[in-house]
Amino acid sequence: MTQDALARRNVFVLVAAQAVLGAQMPMIFTIAGLAGQSLAPNACWATLPITLTVIGSMLTATPISAFMQRYGRRAGFVAGAIGGAIGAAIGAYGLMTGSFLLFCIGGLFTGIYMSAQGFYRFAAADTASEAFRPKAISWVMAGGLLSAVLGPQLVKATAEAMVVPFLATYLAVIGLNLTGMFLFLGLKIPKPKPPAAGAPIGRTRGELIRNPTIAVAMICATVSYALMNLVMTSSPLAVVGCGFETNDAADVVTAHVLAMYAPSFITGHIIARFGVERVIALGLIILAGAGAVAMAGVELENFFVALILLGVGWNFGFIGATTMLTSAQRPEERGRLQGLNDLIIFGGVSVASFSSGGLMNCSGGSVQAGWQMVNMAMLPFLVAAGGALIWLALRPREMRS
Repeated sequence: MTQDALARRNVFVLVAAQAVLGAQMPMIFTIAGLAGQSLAPNACWATLPITLTVIGSMLTATPISAFMQRYGRRAGFVAGAIGGAIGAAIGAYGLMTGSFLLFCIGGLFTGIYMSAQGFYRFAAADTASEAFRPKAISWVMAGGLLSAVLGPQLVKATAEAMVVPFLATYLAVIGLNLTGMFLFLGLKIPKPKPPAAGAPIGRTRGELIRNPTIAVAMICATVSYALMNLVMTSSPLAVVGCGFETNDAADVVTAHVLAMYAPSFITGHIIARFGVERVIALGLIILAGAGAVAMAGVELENFFVALILLGVGWNFGFIGATTMLTSAQRPEERGRLQGLNDLIIFGGVSVASFSSGGLMNCSGGSVQAGWQMVNMAMLPFLVAAGGALIWLALRPREMRS
């Protein structure tokens, strides 16, 4: 009970951080592609700033995990917020000077924050009992509900507030990072103790990735996150390209991010009742449904329904995979495994993000054709993840570790 009392305190802090600091991610994903389209020398590169944010997250996942393993979660999360502030400042300067290169470099630094935010879910599990762990993870993810409202509303208030479009938005992101980092003063997670002489050091990265449960968890997490990013990154370009307004794109992103995090209030309970494999499978099916709705038409209603389904599918697939991964790790492997996991996930997301702009702007003669290609690209990866999950489910339990 004492352990879970501490875990609940930490969950409260992480929920607040997810809400305040996390608001910058829907802000950036809403406007970075539109700003990039106006700055880029070639429209096919419109989503390159977002891609570089994901690449920055991928490149810093392992160093940040190792940094947290040595200095604690609080230090790592503060470093992430500082990186987010620096990235927004460089991006703002790129907008002021009309430099696509600087704007992209700012996106790379924003990836430092994105990487740190990815560890909120693991931090929620650090002090939780095995029974409370799925709920702790899902409750922290639920903090994104507030960021889903705050972020796009800030976009609406700031996008055209200054002579340079979107400049005020990036200044608001700087403010979120500089104020939000103080939330971590309330976080109480003990620093990992240095291993004693002769203490177990855990499995190597090669051994971890060959573990069937860990491998399938990574595959499903990567596919869930990458496909969500693939479609979400293109959606503002598609909405505006189909004749709707930037505010409509912000509303679609709001609905999407709400759908990403709203189920988190019950995802942990569903996992506890029905099993993690079934929840991941449901997530993959819902992601397929999102693609089907998106391909059915380009009315505003199609965008809303497709992006809502995309968010729910990501929630079940990603939280389920995270829960599966944490159940297969040993304490001494935590930093090594979590850094490896996020390196692989954000490697996949980087490819998806960059592909998104190319598919959207350069794979057909119209916005509608590009949007169709974006959603068709989901199918083979959903089949691969589903096949991996079935393979694991058919293995005897004693052969999964």
